[in-house]
Amino acid sequence: MSRYIRFDWAAKHILRDKADFVVFEGLISSIIGQKMTIIEMLESESNQETRDDKYNRVDIKAKNEQGEIILVEIQQTRELDYLQRMLYGVAKAITEHIAVKAPYSDVKKVYSINILYFNIGEGEDYLYHGQTVLKGVHTGDILRLTDHERNDLNVLPPENVFPDYYIIRVDMFNKPKLDNYLEEWMDYLKNERINPDTKAPGLKEASERLDRLKMTEKEQREYWHYIDTLKRDTDVEKTKLLEAEIAGRKKGLEEGRVQGLEEGRVATNREHAVKMKTKGLPDDMIAEITGLSLDEIRQLKAM
Repeated sequence: MSRYIRFDWAAKHILRDKADFVVFEGLISSIIGQKMTIIEMLESESNQETRDDKYNRVDIKAKNEQGEIILVEIQQTRELDYLQRMLYGVAKAITEHIAVKAPYSDVKKVYSINILYFNIGEGEDYLYHGQTVLKGVHTGDILRLTDHERNDLNVLPPENVFPDYYIIRVDMFNKPKLDNYLEEWMDYLKNERINPDTKAPGLKEASERLDRLKMTEKEQREYWHYIDTLKRDTDVEKTKLLEAEIAGRKKGLEEGRVQGLEEGRVATNREHAVKMKTKGLPDDMIAEITGLSLDEIRQLKAM
């Protein structure tokens, strides 16, 4: 089986023509479980080459036949506030694609697809999907449109208005046997492999465009520079996490040692206080000598 160019690099540097829409359509359709037809690729600021480009994030921004916005973000390195960034990206897309004086009915649904090469949260799955659901606080029922609203007034139901969020944790995918189109795409995203007999939407076209052997010398230099930079940035992030973990352990051990010494000191003082009470010393004098409170001393029993 051939080895192919990483999808994040290809999305930024190679798959930019209208003929390549079929590749993105295949990926998106496999993730959300419904056919998507892209009519336009929208400019995304992270895909613009800049002097400070760190090669760790790629955005794909597209519009489908219904005018809905699809955001696909591929993130290589950890971001602690990534969920907030997902929300901001959706909000920004909504406001960017509606005129100031346009009616609210012009607001378009947004699909936020996030392909992450780091683990976020806890869970056993590699694909998570969420959407806003309006649920009765006391009854537990789901708020739905009436037939009159839906059929006569053409009101859109919540699922056609509120954004859909998808999080794909690439590193969590681990299946030797691929059973569906999504798993074939996941195998490519993680291992850069494509079955030559694949029927997965978009993957056949991807294999024809993204074979490493078909790259020009210039593309190969740029690609391997990207891989080297990516490895370096990943190593830096791993080192930061390891150093933070070691520092946390040291702090915990030191705090534990200090707490143990304090507990030992208090226990020793209590033993001395008991002996003093046995000898008939007044409580206020015992408190002054041991540092214990009068309440603690009064609760102690003489030997």
